[in-house]
Amino acid sequence: MNNSIVQLRNVVKRFDDVLAVEKMDLDIEEGTLVTLLGPSGCGKTTILRMIAGLEDCSEGDIYIKGKRVNDVPVHKRNLGMIFQDYALFPHKTIYDNVAFGLKYRDVSKAEIKKRVTRALETVRLPGVEFRKPAQLSGGQQQRIALARAIVIEPDVLLMDEPLSALDENLREEMRQEVDNLQSELGITTIFVTHDQREALSMSDNIIVMKDGLKQQEGGPEEVYDAPVNHFVADFLGHCNFYACRILGRENGLLKVEVADGKTLYSEHDEGWDVGKELELLVRAQKIEVVARGDTIPDTEVNIFDGIVKSRMYMGGEAWYFVELQDGTVVHAISISREFPFRDKDAVTLHIPPRHCRLIPKET
Repeated sequence: MNNSIVQLRNVVKRFDDVLAVEKMDLDIEEGTLVTLLGPSGCGKTTILRMIAGLEDCSEGDIYIKGKRVNDVPVHKRNLGMIFQDYALFPHKTIYDNVAFGLKYRDVSKAEIKKRVTRALETVRLPGVEFRKPAQLSGGQQQRIALARAIVIEPDVLLMDEPLSALDENLREEMRQEVDNLQSELGITTIFVTHDQREALSMSDNIIVMKDGLKQQEGGPEEVYDAPVNHFVADFLGHCNFYACRILGRENGLLKVEVADGKTLYSEHDEGWDVGKELELLVRAQKIEVVARGDTIPDTEVNIFDGIVKSRMYMGGEAWYFVELQDGTVVHAISISREFPFRDKDAVTLHIPPRHCRLIPKET
């Protein structure tokens, strides 16, 4: 049984000679929060606007609750929308801003008042009905935009970079707010962002995009830990990349040779032929850094000596750039309150085989 509430089938969008979205297929399940993630210009906002009815498809079909909506106007799609700039009416009270979408839906005044009150309580801003938007902080205005979107009881909530105008601490708070609210109300939500942390922390499913094409789709752990290509790996965090060649198998591990002659072992074997040229990636957070001479228990493979070339203190993280004996520089991130190593310290790196991922080599 298909539980998808939003479906895109072979959707294409062209702006004159520019191909903004290419052959996009999506199935978004009811009650989930799905994030369209990618850099500026990748097509994610265009997809959101086509679902909303603010842009027409050049080709393909869009379905909401099983109904084709290509020719259905915006106001008849029953969608809640939140934008980066909040789009509140500055001259209207908060009550009138939140009630705006209900006044065109044949809802009685008594029911409007009841729903507005409930929506403001839901976003934790009761009692602000008669203020103007300028009298509220940026975070409070974002909550009002959220209240206005949910008050109409939409089938789908569309959010386009809704937190990007907030400062970092407030963004963290609002991420949790949106995540909790979505879980509490169970509204199917499509969230557009270029921020990997927003995507990873909030999403049930992530669609990573580049140049109008879907690169990978999956849960946060899947796209982070098992990226399908260089772009996805690089966009979702800090990675070390190495060209490599398959040497064979040894003790249940895949043995590879990287371009500088080092040998590494990986637990991830897709049945590649010996001699196959691939790309090996290791996330910086997965590399263990210890002082030279300290023992690393339960392993004899993927151990390399080096010198700390430079370091950066990032609060809860220590970033190290370690130069190995052959001149290779490895980026390692230690999650620690301490910052134990200094420039020119002798250290040893351990790269666990389970964290050595192999992906197709890109031309």
